[in-house]
Amino acid sequence: MEIVNVVLSGGVGSRLWPLSRKSKPKQYLPIFNNESLFQKTVQRNSGICNQVMVVGGVDNYKLSRDILEAMGISAYLELVEAAPRNTAAAIAFAALSVPSDAILLVTPSDHLIGDVDKYEEALKQAVAMAQKGALVTFGLIPTKPETGFGYIEHQGNEVLGFREKPGLSRAKEFLQKGNFLWNSGMFCFTAGTYLEELQKYEPEVLEKSAKALEHARDGFLPLELSMEIPSISVDYAVMEKSDKIKVVPSSFSWSDMGSFEALYDYFQVGSKERSGNNLVLGTANKHVEFVGLENVVLVETADAILVLHKEHAQEVKKVYERLEKENPGLLN
Repeated sequence: MEIVNVVLSGGVGSRLWPLSRKSKPKQYLPIFNNESLFQKTVQRNSGICNQVMVVGGVDNYKLSRDILEAMGISAYLELVEAAPRNTAAAIAFAALSVPSDAILLVTPSDHLIGDVDKYEEALKQAVAMAQKGALVTFGLIPTKPETGFGYIEHQGNEVLGFREKPGLSRAKEFLQKGNFLWNSGMFCFTAGTYLEELQKYEPEVLEKSAKALEHARDGFLPLELSMEIPSISVDYAVMEKSDKIKVVPSSFSWSDMGSFEALYDYFQVGSKERSGNNLVLGTANKHVEFVGLENVVLVETADAILVLHKEHAQEVKKVYERLEKENPGLLN
């Protein structure tokens, strides 16, 4: 049985600026015990998957190659997008490149996951469901009223509905009801099942993706044909519409490492990055002291300094969006 880990590596990590840049997004930063999130993703799925496929962007595919080479992995598949067209197309490229009965384990490259035994058990459940024709997603049992994730309402393995990222009061309500899961953004299905459902609900995405892939050279997708593909997430395109959806409620530890609050929680008190209740990143050999400040994150790079309260971590994306207009050179 062919089980392919489709590693989506095209994100830019805007909420982790200035650490994360277009030239080196967060998934490639070796700040997790000298390993990157990309490396950890490939490693943890190697126990279940017998093939790796990287779907990434033209700006950073060399970073993926360098990490895989350092890991001693040479027999991998690679698709390089000329321009980001969101996850429905990225997964379509992967599904069109393998046999229809191949099982795809689709994982972002920027997640931090623990409890390996629980994780592998969830994967095995998902693979079994995928073999029976289901589109499987993974839902994490929530530990707090998180406003940075979407939610899945469920009953056992049945999906009752998807919810957008909620406000705090709604997130508390979800937690109180007890049948809501964090939407992990990880999926498992056969290539054929995904393509059938994409044809049913977003035929233009499939048609234009197939055309672009047909004209790819050595795995590099052409820009002009890629720009014709509608940009839509797999959630909106298929997962929220299909009647083949199943969910695996999961209790392994999980973070999308999408904000400085997540990094704050990762680096425990006592680590070199933590100064009491504050977090310091990227200051090299400089000594930093905080006076009268708690729960503050200080980030320094060669050309930028960011200081924020960890509870405002989601607002860093607004800074990134403003800099895109005012000073885009700071994003590279």
